[in-house]
Amino acid sequence: MSVKEQSMRRVTAIRNGTVIDHVPAGKSLSVLKMLGIEGENSNPVSLVMNVPSKKMGGKDIIKVEDRELTQNELDRLALVAPDASVAIIRAYSVAEKLEINLTDEVVDVARCTFSNCITTNHREPLPHRLVVTNRAPLELRCRYCGKTQEVDGLINNLL
Repeated sequence: MSVKEQSMRRVTAIRNGTVIDHVPAGKSLSVLKMLGIEGENSNPVSLVMNVPSKKMGGKDIIKVEDRELTQNELDRLALVAPDASVAIIRAYSVAEKLEINLTDEVVDVARCTFSNCITTNHREPLPHRLVVTNRAPLELRCRYCGKTQEVDGLINNLL
């Protein structure tokens, strides 16, 4: 690591856990909420917001100690940070790099935010399907009612 990189490091290394890099600037708090990492019962978290990035202009970085993300959590992460990179750390080294795949349809990650949608009826056990109609900026529509979904609303409707 060069001297310049060392001087730019703002958060210490973690022994075991997950590093989520290239989160859009200012979106890390939404990521933490989506992953259920909040309050006093969560794992230790290091958070760096609005740091310079050649690729993005500005970015956030999240380090969660002693926790590895599941595929379901990666699917959730795709709603807020589809281009983020996720590394699993074991014994201070990158053991795995995980990919976030934002598919054309997001299934059973979040409920439709429209209160009259058929998916809100518990007697209609339909899978929750959100169609990706635009990737940048991210735009989602419910497969059943066709309503556009606000990402902030989906964060509160996670399954």
